[in-house]
Amino acid sequence: MWARRRYQPAPPAIRAAVKVGWRMEEVSERHGLAPSAVLFTCLFAAQAALLVLSPILPQVAADFDVSTSTAAQLRSVSGITAGLFALVIAAKGKQVALSRLLKIGLFLLAGGALASAVSPTFLLLLASQVPLGLGLALVLSGALAASDVWAQGEEGAKLLSWALIGQPVAWIVGQPVVGAVAGVDWRWAWIAVPLGSSLAALVAMAARRPTPDGPLECDPKGLWRQPHIKSWAWGELAAFSAWAGTLVFAGAFFIESYGASVGETGLILGLVAAAYLPGNYLGRRLLRSVKAPTLLLAFAIAASVGVAIFGGLQPGVVFSLVALSILAFFAGGRTISGAALGLRLADGRRLAAMSVRTAMLQFGYLFGSAIGGVMLPVWGFAGVGWTFAGLFAVAGAVHLQKATGAPGLAYENAGKYLRRGRLRV
Repeated sequence: MWARRRYQPAPPAIRAAVKVGWRMEEVSERHGLAPSAVLFTCLFAAQAALLVLSPILPQVAADFDVSTSTAAQLRSVSGITAGLFALVIAAKGKQVALSRLLKIGLFLLAGGALASAVSPTFLLLLASQVPLGLGLALVLSGALAASDVWAQGEEGAKLLSWALIGQPVAWIVGQPVVGAVAGVDWRWAWIAVPLGSSLAALVAMAARRPTPDGPLECDPKGLWRQPHIKSWAWGELAAFSAWAGTLVFAGAFFIESYGASVGETGLILGLVAAAYLPGNYLGRRLLRSVKAPTLLLAFAIAASVGVAIFGGLQPGVVFSLVALSILAFFAGGRTISGAALGLRLADGRRLAAMSVRTAMLQFGYLFGSAIGGVMLPVWGFAGVGWTFAGLFAVAGAVHLQKATGAPGLAYENAGKYLRRGRLRV
């Protein structure tokens, strides 16, 4: 009797409720915003907070009666804050839901942008960069970690690619918008680009399709015990210093070398940012068949040659535009390859690894700007190009550094698993 009751069909009311539940879940999954769109908007917002300052620095300096070099320290404050806080996340992180981390970061970006727009004094504007830096650390670290959590199998590579594409697209779209609204008042630039994109990303987070969300373990001690993770971090720092430094001085290069106007330079840099996108796509495709360290070495060597040619040869503006665009193409491939390898070497400690990467990115901006600033008065743009070429070469060499007692073990395994489709990159 007991056995017959065990397999009796459920009452009609219960079966109907279960069917309704399944239907609601299917509708939610079908109509929710895709994770790729969510992470795209998150990194778009983060990059928008970074790019807004460059075009409006002269206006900010004039409005507050400070020098342009003093106004440039606004970016230093947000960069140092983001870099240090990212290291705090990596060192002191604990279990955290990625959606919550991203929402907090986006709120900080929106709050920092709004505070910057209404700051009545330069000191308050300087202080407003602190929440921006905190938000940058959370969004950049959380979004890249989410790309390895919110997707399964080969979809993880696509999700990482879409997330990273948000940054160059923000440059392409954001620069013209900043230039247009800054003609009215530089404060509107903060509202139109970083504040608007942060609010849009928050809306995207609220509308996202249900995905695995954590809590995500952040284990810094376990991270640093992984083979080659320190070499990977130093390699990322060297590469980001070279690429960020190139971007910082590229505008001045076209203006001083060819007499380009500010508007023409903005158009040139927009075209260069567009070249980053196919490089990102190529890197994603190659990750399925090429070992990650081999790919990083190839892209680093290509970027090293590219930046040396860009800085050292100046036959004409078209030649330099093509050279910088090719460099951006290789930088796009190197960036996704480096992030993918970091996720693999982290062995599940995704948030800690991407927090370290965020710190390397922010410090790379600072180091690249400082190194270029020292080399430019002494050796000119050619010297700057050769210096950054050396940094790209160092990045490639560091990624292939062998660990004592286990030469290339983590990298070899990563490459094998990537080819077999067993890793989510």
